[in-house]
Amino acid sequence: MSGPPPLADLSRLYQTEFVRSVRAVGALWAVCALCSAVLQLVVLLQPAWVRSGGGARPAAPWGCSRGSVSSLSPLPSFQSVAVLVGVSLWAVWTSVLSLSLFRFCSAATVYKICGWLQLTSGFCMALACLLFPDSWESPEMRALCGDSVGSFSPGNCSVHWAYILALLGILDSAILATLAFVLANRQDALLPPDSKDVTTGLLMSA
Repeated sequence: MSGPPPLADLSRLYQTEFVRSVRAVGALWAVCALCSAVLQLVVLLQPAWVRSGGGARPAAPWGCSRGSVSSLSPLPSFQSVAVLVGVSLWAVWTSVLSLSLFRFCSAATVYKICGWLQLTSGFCMALACLLFPDSWESPEMRALCGDSVGSFSPGNCSVHWAYILALLGILDSAILATLAFVLANRQDALLPPDSKDVTTGLLMSA
């Protein structure tokens, strides 16, 4: 009767399965990052952040109500918000494009770059979502929502769907950043079968 397979063969088998699992999770991360990038683009091009209770068209920090790229000019009161949304969009798309660095850098390095970019995207979008309602006392918002509007008080307006998408983008960026750092740390475990993992296994079985 044949004995158990050598420890080196078992290590090689386990590593092969582990590599496949990491690659599958990495592919899933790339798909989710692309979806997050598209979501950020939708938030920018269709910026319906608030809507008047009287049925008026939605408005956003850059005064665009129909998503026309040519009309994306920040209102004076919301310039900082618009800049933060733009930086967030740049960061998330750069993280997607950074996946091409797998040909030139180690996987751990690429995932760390992507993780920091996703953190930057989420941080900028969080600041934008916080500063936007804090600036509702602007003349533009008073013209849309009435004199009762104030800081964090929308008056006759209500939060619209693009603002909700922006909040979801923050959560998405946080999850993707965490997963990217986990994948980066997991790359250290992808060692050849005859490396220290085999040596450690031999010592434990002795």
